[in-house]
Amino acid sequence: MANATLAAPERETWSARLKDAGFWADWAALVGLLVLVVVFQILNPTFLSAGNIASMLVAAAILLILAVGQTFVIATAGIDLSIASVMTLGAVAFGQSYAAGWGLLVSCLMAFVASGLVGAANGVIIAKGKITDFIVTLGTLSAASGLALILSDGKPVTIIDPGLLKLATGGIGIFGWSVIIAAVVALLAHAVLFHTRFGTHVLATGGAPESAMAMGISTQRIKIAVYSISGVLAGLGATLLVARIGAAEPAANTAFLLNSVAAVVLGGVSLFGGRATIVGPVIGALLLIALVNGLTLLGVSQFYQPLAVGIVVVLAALLTRFQR
Repeated sequence: MANATLAAPERETWSARLKDAGFWADWAALVGLLVLVVVFQILNPTFLSAGNIASMLVAAAILLILAVGQTFVIATAGIDLSIASVMTLGAVAFGQSYAAGWGLLVSCLMAFVASGLVGAANGVIIAKGKITDFIVTLGTLSAASGLALILSDGKPVTIIDPGLLKLATGGIGIFGWSVIIAAVVALLAHAVLFHTRFGTHVLATGGAPESAMAMGISTQRIKIAVYSISGVLAGLGATLLVARIGAAEPAANTAFLLNSVAAVVLGGVSLFGGRATIVGPVIGALLLIALVNGLTLLGVSQFYQPLAVGIVVVLAALLTRFQR
């Protein structure tokens, strides 16, 4: 009788949760991913094959890293529209350094430096110049793209290196090295955001900037730091992108920008700052990749894929109204 008595309130609690729009808003990305997996597996049994899962994870690695960087920025109520162009600039810096004979490690470092400097510049202009992040990062989006084209003369640099080849093709089981690197980045980001003073200051800066300043938090330094983090992670994404395609391409892929923001929104991170998670954007990135991959396996035209992604993101944005 005691167990039956306890079970009734528990059932009522779960029933109330399922009727609560906030519950579905908090778990939208995970529920959406599970639904996509079930539907695509029914429609095409190869969807959950080991080879396809490995392919999806590799495709998600770069997006996941960019989404983590975007999460830090959005947690402060900002946005980084330049992240894809900054990654392109980092890739070009990598390619030009390698072509000059500077070696693999120095070329990787140059990708980090170039991207990190643009990220830091974004933060300084936004924090010190008190200019809205939308305008600043929109400007650096164009500037970074132009600089990448100037440095490369608009020509891609083919890079054939054993180290990069191993990075692109090696791994442990279905987890490629790029996937493992992305997972480590996500774990470190989670630890920094939720288990350090810096992470607390990031969330305070986004949630209540005036209160944060009253407590002695330098919100300007925090903003410079998060945009620098976004830039450095764009440099890491550039290195993985060069390894994946075997070349440093000067043309920016705007899909990375749109999808990095989409993954963050799907993950339940508040666009108004102060509320963030790392697990959410990771699941959001996986959802977007699974959606595109599944549609491709079903033979759906690529013209319809951006439409599907856009609809999913808008629905996720609507659900954020009900987040607790």
